[in-house]
Amino acid sequence: MAQLSDDCFAFGGPLMSVDAAVEIITSRVTAVRDAETVALSAADGRVLARDMVAPLPLPPFTNSAVDGYAVRGDDLPTSGERAVPVSERVQAGAAACAPIAPGRAVRIFTGAPMPEGADTVFMQEDVRIDATGQVVLPAGLKRGANVRPAGEDVQEGQVALQAGHRLRPQDVALAAAFGLTELDVVRRIRVAVFSTGNELASPGTPRAAAQALKQVAGDHDLILTTGGVSTGEEDHVRTSVQSAGSLVLWRMAIKPGRPVAMGIIDGTAFIGLPGNPVASFVTFVHVVRPTILALAGAPAVHPVAMPVRAAFTYKKKTGRREYVRASLRRDPDGTLEAVKFPREGAGLLSSLVETDGLVELGEAVAGVEPGQTVGFLAYADLM
Repeated sequence: MAQLSDDCFAFGGPLMSVDAAVEIITSRVTAVRDAETVALSAADGRVLARDMVAPLPLPPFTNSAVDGYAVRGDDLPTSGERAVPVSERVQAGAAACAPIAPGRAVRIFTGAPMPEGADTVFMQEDVRIDATGQVVLPAGLKRGANVRPAGEDVQEGQVALQAGHRLRPQDVALAAAFGLTELDVVRRIRVAVFSTGNELASPGTPRAAAQALKQVAGDHDLILTTGGVSTGEEDHVRTSVQSAGSLVLWRMAIKPGRPVAMGIIDGTAFIGLPGNPVASFVTFVHVVRPTILALAGAPAVHPVAMPVRAAFTYKKKTGRREYVRASLRRDPDGTLEAVKFPREGAGLLSSLVETDGLVELGEAVAGVEPGQTVGFLAYADLM
């Protein structure tokens, strides 16, 4: 496990911006180095532990990009049409029996290897077959047309994907194209999750939370709790963390979700999220998710907000980033509009179920009026 010093998250000032908080976390945690080998079918979403170096070129051989007729460049008609005999038929997965002869054409299909000596393909819709069965080639086609050379996509020995890359379905497809069946990935980040509440301790009895937090610290990369991190007299997680390790209480400039805590317990990073579900979700995607990516050695991912038209009025304080739950609808003029959930409250799970995402309002924004352009983050893009 990565060991952190007790003061590595220390900072000055009573309030911290979201960006500053994330920068402090991600720049100070140490990425996990342990790797494991997984089957390609289980690699989606994992983080590459080592560079994926192409073991062969893609495509592995020169092939036709279209269904048509392969010919030698020397046989291209320069003026008028030219009729040539068709000597062979080559489909994908097969190969020509012999090099192409001068003055001949080979019927070929998309993905099929080019016959030796052929370097140009006429699309089937650009030619015609005459009464004698010969293919009639039009003039004007350039040598090399409609052919995909070996290695056009990826050269053999090229780094196709770098270590630290979080694999997506298209990346897995690339690995499969190389014939790989397994990949070396960073082992899964071990996160200990505590959901807090009154059941942790009764008044007058020792709180077991501190002991439990210390017990999991040595075997986990991150300790995550929800609730109990604010300054109220019933917010026991704060005192538990302080007794088990060290705590910097973040009063982060975000709504919902201001009470977010960061600390160190026996060298393991600790993040305490708010207890209300919406506040917990918002701070998870903007604080915890980048921390987990940093622990996995993956680069930060910053979701790009989609510009939409606001269909609501909203007032906010400057100096604080706010996230408004909203649904998307298409106006009669075709423009996408964001419709605010009708109720406030960070404890409303229905507000997440019945909306499509979050409207992000930056620190400099004082409010929103109908018709303004705002940035919309879909839930799918946040996870």
